[in-house]
Amino acid sequence: MTVLGGARVVTPDGVLDPGWVRVEDGLIVEIGSGRVPDPLPTGDEMLHFRGGWLVPGFVDMHVHGGGGHTVTTGDPLKAAEALAFHRHHGTTTSLMSLVTAPVDVLERAIRRLAVLVEEDRRPDGSVGSIAGIHLEGPFLSIDACGAQDPTWMCSPDPESVERLVGAGNGAVRMVTVAPEIPGGLAAVEQLVGAGVVAAVGHTRAEHEQAAAAFDAGATVATHLFNCMGAFHHRDPGTVGAALADDRVVAELILDGEHVHDDTARIAIGAKSASRVALITDAIPLAGAGDGEIPLGTTSIEVRDGVARVSGSGVLAGSTLTLDAAFRRAVAIGATVPEASEMASTVPATVLGLDTTRGTIEVGKHADLVVLDDALNVKQVFVFGESLR
Repeated sequence: MTVLGGARVVTPDGVLDPGWVRVEDGLIVEIGSGRVPDPLPTGDEMLHFRGGWLVPGFVDMHVHGGGGHTVTTGDPLKAAEALAFHRHHGTTTSLMSLVTAPVDVLERAIRRLAVLVEEDRRPDGSVGSIAGIHLEGPFLSIDACGAQDPTWMCSPDPESVERLVGAGNGAVRMVTVAPEIPGGLAAVEQLVGAGVVAAVGHTRAEHEQAAAAFDAGATVATHLFNCMGAFHHRDPGTVGAALADDRVVAELILDGEHVHDDTARIAIGAKSASRVALITDAIPLAGAGDGEIPLGTTSIEVRDGVARVSGSGVLAGSTLTLDAAFRRAVAIGATVPEASEMASTVPATVLGLDTTRGTIEVGKHADLVVLDDALNVKQVFVFGESLR
């Protein structure tokens, strides 16, 4: 067994200051407050973290790449490298987000990445750190394409939806849909019926159209505010529908570029931390410096850490990591437990993974992140194994 002690431990019941966690065979088997029991049982290893925080591993349900590697081509080796980069920043569970492409191209990519998901399963049979696939396209509005290629955006039909979901054999966990396009609302219903999380995004849906999608079972607003019609006090649109509906979880990209800090404060205040999921929407150049790289069929340029469509001012994903988003959430007023909820608990719950991860509780996987007092990552544990 390994015992981690000395830090402030964030649990669903409060912060243990200090606290300790005992880990065995990849699972959390005991949690306590105060000093670690002395003497330790024979064979126990003690890791003492003086000060700082122990929080559950982050869960990123929207990431396209990182560390110079992409997931969008469907190459399993590159995808694995991209998500390994994010694990060192505390993200112990990720979805691989694909972008708009022809349906047959996406189908092939899904089949290749589904093998990676299956190979990454943990000893208990549950999904591993690579938890599945998110389709951000092709069922989006060409009027809200953002950095994605509108050439291949299309209206969903039952056959296309079934092909893409079926290609993953359970690996496709979330699909973003613009509900106002022909077949959009029916696609939401079809996805929900298939056990897939339906998200609303890249949309110019009117308020009533977005509300209808949420009534049909959509539970996520893809990167709230971005690639959505503007909120107006007499015409709240998709943003207003998402903020007002307690069934909906709002994704936020907290990089200081996609959403103004005051806008983020308003959104978190309206939804509460229990209905906000921090995401990176990270592109391959996250952590790899400035440069130019393709995202699907679109050329993306990163300058001073900000990603834009080459030759334009259109934002194109981010170079964010979830530890940086966590720090920014606290900087704009969230408590550490609230930031932990948004970075771990909420996305794990959205994806149906909350029985194994997302909180520090006995019986859950020992996916843990040690942060110092400045909330920088000091150590990461994935299923009880240290990455550092």
